[in-house]
Amino acid sequence: MPDRLTWTHHPAHELASNAKLRDGWNQLNASTTRQVFMDAEAIVCALKHFGTGKERLFVGTAQGQIVCMAVLSRIDALRWSTFQPSQIPLGAFLIAPHVGLDTASAALLRALPATTLVLSITQLDPLYVPRPADTATLRLDDYIETGWIELNGTFEEYWAARGKNLRQNMRKQLNKLAAEGTAVEFRTISEASDMPAAVARYGEVESAGWKAESGTAIHPDNEQGRFYTELLTTEAARGRALVHEYWLDGGLAASNLCLLHDKTLVVLKTTYDEKYTQISPAFLLRLAQTQSAYETGEVDRIEFYGRKRDWHTRWTEAFRTIYHATAYRHGFIKRVSERNRNTQE
Repeated sequence: MPDRLTWTHHPAHELASNAKLRDGWNQLNASTTRQVFMDAEAIVCALKHFGTGKERLFVGTAQGQIVCMAVLSRIDALRWSTFQPSQIPLGAFLIAPHVGLDTASAALLRALPATTLVLSITQLDPLYVPRPADTATLRLDDYIETGWIELNGTFEEYWAARGKNLRQNMRKQLNKLAAEGTAVEFRTISEASDMPAAVARYGEVESAGWKAESGTAIHPDNEQGRFYTELLTTEAARGRALVHEYWLDGGLAASNLCLLHDKTLVVLKTTYDEKYTQISPAFLLRLAQTQSAYETGEVDRIEFYGRKRDWHTRWTEAFRTIYHATAYRHGFIKRVSERNRNTQE
């Protein structure tokens, strides 16, 4: 563990224009999460579409090596936080495996303006940032449980281990489609040139459902749509993005927007046409996607990176807790914060 971290900071947009910073971020990510959505290109894309332009990039080095990098936003005079749009599953924070979170967060807080009393580091994955114990100046809080599928053995073995209700329901739906003569097609879109149309199709389905009413639907003409179009097009050109679609009689019934790297498939977004609710199109797509992953051998792990729901438990028994870290400049500030929180509860 380094005894001392030396920090520099830059406007976050330099992650796009400064090759040295970009390479440093990607090299650190390659030794930590290895997730596509944590690469510099993805963070730059998110900053472009969801940033304020005031974010700062902090670079921590020890013995001449970059060991921590973070994109931070100033909340107010007393607080900073990691850049965290909802479209990115984890906070924009990378830390080398040999550096403790308690050490890095304390050092990063000291690198911020002296008026800063609190630093929030959001949505940390214990797979890549082991969760430490609370200290006098560091508090850890659960965020969500998230699930994943480890593709061990064969698909037949995996499917036989699923619950009886899921297997029967899927068989029933597939038999119904066959009996009705419905044309079923599972498509994998992987070419960069096809991504804008695939995201547009996804958006058309999602915009016709309940998410349109809540204002959270992807649409080609909104910022979410532009973000996913740019991200998936850029990453598909590098062989690291896929869209999986499930078609019924020539109509799109369900779609998954995915990233793929290091044999890990991350499902960023899922939607389905609500007129097909009776036949569980999202489940049929999940079944086809999982079976395809086993058959192609291109995937060892499917990550959901979403809040644990009942349906997740039908597909996997594997879950872990994503967490937040809050660092305080002084121990008494943490005590006051916790006292206030307990009073509110």
